[in-house]
Amino acid sequence: MRIVSSQSVLLIIDIQEKLLPVIDQNEAVLETAIWAVNLAENIGIPIIATEHFPDKIGLTITDLREKIDRNQIISKTYFSAVPEGYLLEKIANDKRQIIVLGTEAHVCVLQTVLDLVAKDYQVFILESGVGSRNENDKRHALERMKQNGVEIITKEMLAFEWLEKAGTDLFKYLLQKFIK
Repeated sequence: MRIVSSQSVLLIIDIQEKLLPVIDQNEAVLETAIWAVNLAENIGIPIIATEHFPDKIGLTITDLREKIDRNQIISKTYFSAVPEGYLLEKIANDKRQIIVLGTEAHVCVLQTVLDLVAKDYQVFILESGVGSRNENDKRHALERMKQNGVEIITKEMLAFEWLEKAGTDLFKYLLQKFIK
C-alpha cells in the first residue's frame, strides 16, 4: 500500500537520553529521527512521541523534544505504547497510517507495532530510524514485523510518497532540503 500524507502520523518511540547512547548505530537513528520530524513539520504531518519510564531512562533527546509539542509526548510504563490508551487518544480518527521509528526495535517498537496492526492501523517502519542495542535483535524484529504485515521503508520512500507529485513549490523546497 502507498503512504498518504493526509492519513499519516509520525510516531517516535523512546528515543531517550539514557537509552540512545547504548543503541547500535545510534547516530544514524537520531539523524533519521530528526530528518523525519523536520520533514513531517514541513508537510503538516502530526507527530507523537513516547517516553518509557522517563524518570529512569530520561526524557526524549533534546534535539527531538524541542520540535515536538509537549502535549504530544506520552509517558508510558508498558513496553507497547497502546495498552495504556494514551497513544490511541492522540491519533485522529481519520489517521490510519502510522510511520514508526525509535528504540528498541525488538521491545517497545515491536510490541507497539504489533498492537497497532491488531487494531487495523497500516504501519510503516522507517528502517534507518529504528535501533536496538545489538544489530541481531533489530534484524529479527524487522523480520517479525514484516511477517505481521508491517511495511519496511526508507527515507526517500517516505518523502516521495508524502509529497505525491513533483513541480510544486513544496516539492522543490523539500527536494533541496531533504532529498540529497
